[in-house]
Amino acid sequence: MQNTLVRLSAEPTRTRVLITQGTMDIGKAILPPTTSAHPRATTTLLEGLSLFLNERLSVVLCVDEQSATCASLGLLDALGYGERSLFYEIGVAARSSHRDRRGGERGLRSMGGDFGDLRQLNWEWAR
Repeated sequence: MQNTLVRLSAEPTRTRVLITQGTMDIGKAILPPTTSAHPRATTTLLEGLSLFLNERLSVVLCVDEQSATCASLGLLDALGYGERSLFYEIGVAARSSHRDRRGGERGLRSMGGDFGDLRQLNWEWAR
């Protein structure tokens, strides 16, 4: 069985989750913004998914300057690095800003329900 990768993007108006095993999507969700969620909602979601799949998850948290709510997810330590638990390991990937994308860099932001921007992120992107 291939390792499960969870890509999570907490945005001002929504939270997107893309779950893959290898090249196969096994789950996609567009949830309300994290500001309206219980403080343990994200960690409980990841713990439950880990238990359901019977494996430790690799999670890439996609952040940018508008992702201030990411601190409230309970997935980062005091220095902004990803937490580790028995259920998952968090890596953080910085999304390029609008200004960077105008300069010719390929940005990671998608305005629709498309998950193509998250699909670009691999565990190697996370720091």
